Amino acid sequence: MKKTIYALASFLLLTTTSHATLANDQAIDISANVGFVTEYSFRGITQSDEHPAIQGGFDIAHESGIYAGIWGSNVDFNDNSEASSEMDLYAGFANSIDRFSYDIGAIYYAYPGAADSLNYDFFEIALSVGYDFDAFSASASVNYSPEYFGDSGDAVYYAAGVDVPLPAQFTLSGHVGHQTIDDNNSFGPDYTDWSLGLGYSFADFDFSLQYVDTDLKEGVECAGGCDSRVIFGISRTF
Repeated sequence: MKKTIYALASFLLLTTTSHATLANDQAIDISANVGFVTEYSFRGITQSDEHPAIQGGFDIAHESGIYAGIWGSNVDFNDNSEASSEMDLYAGFANSIDRFSYDIGAIYYAYPGAADSLNYDFFEIALSVGYDFDAFSASASVNYSPEYFGDSGDAVYYAAGVDVPLPAQFTLSGHVGHQTIDDNNSFGPDYTDWSLGLGYSFADFDFSLQYVDTDLKEGVECAGGCDSRVIFGISRTF
């Protein structure tokens, strides 16, 4: 399975390079992104041992709504350096009808270098919908995995978010999510996470400042990195 995933990643990168000059003729939008965060947090739990992370990826999108991409980040799970990076491969279909938008896709999370026995790699099907109310936009999503991180069985992540545009290129955003896991002994208890953030765009750069928290008890229900913290990020899309 991992060989297949890495081959797909190579294909996406080659496609991005070889077809960049044809993007306008074939109604394909190709973009790249790179960013820095003071901590990589996923669904409220640290993925980088509360240390900084460098992240980036490539995306290919057709005007019909079909898209595919690859994204990566450094990680640190305090597992004796078994995994030091994450590679996500995703594809799907996204479109909009007036103010209503929707996106259905699939994501494969791979952790190169991690022992197969850890069962870190997992797959999700994702569905999200959104609506633009002018004064703010709202979204809701659900992600399902038949075998979640660490071989922890069926898992579902429900989330909702709100983005409020502010003057001078600022955006206020709020998020709440709930993760359910079939095998709590392997991963941990079901939990809720939430965040409140402020975004700012300037000279092709996007800045973010987020307050992130969960209802997990650090040191009891999680090893670390699940309590309240503030995360700063900066990114650029080309």
